[in-house]
Amino acid sequence: MPGPAPGPASGPASGSERPSDRRGAVRTGVVWAALQPLVTTAPLDVVDIGGGTGGLAVRIAALGHRVTVIDPSPDALAALDRRARDAGVAVAGEQGDLASLADRTASADLVLCHGVLEVAGDPAQALAVLAGSLRAGGALSLLVAQRHAAVIARAMAGHFGQALALLDSTAPTGRAGVRFTAAELEELVAGAGLDAIALQGVRVFADLVPGSLLDLEPGATAALLELEHAVATRPEYRPLAAQLHLLARRRGR
Repeated sequence: MPGPAPGPASGPASGSERPSDRRGAVRTGVVWAALQPLVTTAPLDVVDIGGGTGGLAVRIAALGHRVTVIDPSPDALAALDRRARDAGVAVAGEQGDLASLADRTASADLVLCHGVLEVAGDPAQALAVLAGSLRAGGALSLLVAQRHAAVIARAMAGHFGQALALLDSTAPTGRAGVRFTAAELEELVAGAGLDAIALQGVRVFADLVPGSLLDLEPGATAALLELEHAVATRPEYRPLAAQLHLLARRRGR
């Protein structure tokens, strides 16, 4: 399937940023570049399920969209409110979880579900709820942890038994929950009546690069971000990606 055109849409990180900001820019830059074509026409009704403190929600609201963040944490929602006020935008915060979308049938033009499907319990049922919240032609942005990268990370850390156990496991693993392969994710999305329109790897190299390199080497963050964009849609590098980002649309007009 075609992927979004790669490009450093988030811009290079400046030398004045904190180390955590620099690594965060690399980790989120590919996702934001893929989302941008979906949010060029305002206003849209956008729901960010599990959106936490609103890193993406505030950015989308600043483009003129109506954004609601649904999150179970009152502390995260309080931080979202402060972030939105500081940015001069309005973002609605609602305490809840995936089940809250059951009351929002066919009400959203775009739903963000990042880092939530892994802990949903029943991924197929969760996808059905997500699909049901979309209007016909609406889009879903799905970001999940990938199993292959977890195997690589365990092996590189010397935890060979854990790596072996993860190879074909679809069971939850600790707080990280369930990890998916690209084929499993595409099958789940299709089963929910959604058409996948783009699939890319996220954090292909970002988690493998020592943080000290980004902190000390001038221009390293911008160069790494450019590399992440370049490999995001190349399937030969996808097994290294810590996360998979899939965009899908609900069928119909």
